[in-house]
Amino acid sequence: MKEVEVLGVRVEMPTNQPIVLLRERDGGRRYLPIWIGAAEAAAITYAQQGVVPPRPLTHDLMRDILAVLGHELTEVRIVALRDSVFHAALIVDGTAEIGSRASDAIALALRTGAKVLVASAILDEAAIVVSSDEDDEVEKFKAFLDHVSAEDFEHPETPDEDPSGRQTS
Repeated sequence: MKEVEVLGVRVEMPTNQPIVLLRERDGGRRYLPIWIGAAEAAAITYAQQGVVPPRPLTHDLMRDILAVLGHELTEVRIVALRDSVFHAALIVDGTAEIGSRASDAIALALRTGAKVLVASAILDEAAIVVSSDEDDEVEKFKAFLDHVSAEDFEHPETPDEDPSGRQTS
């Protein structure tokens, strides 16, 4: 397992499909894009921007339930990639494992401060290696993230599949 950082959410054009971009920590040059739904994109963006909604969102509720019951989300793991769908596990109290969608796991990790890990085999299979020449593009992406808001991802329904046939997590 490799620890990754959540760089943020962007919208892939021309499909308008949101993706969350993860980057390998510790000097790694691999980036993992995961296609997600609009609701999850908003949840991740809210968490990264520190937005507190007037009523708790589902991921806020999950965080609060864990805390009230005296449990801690230790880490989230992206554990499998099957049929273009990323699968994750929530690790509670260091031992209990709960299956999750990758996007929900990431949104919850951002709210709790839990580490996000990705199986090395998944990075080998699905990550994009960015050369130092492409670092400028990554910096532009980070600048974009500074100006995007959760409202940019709101629309009436969350697709199960994007137009290219890839399923969301």
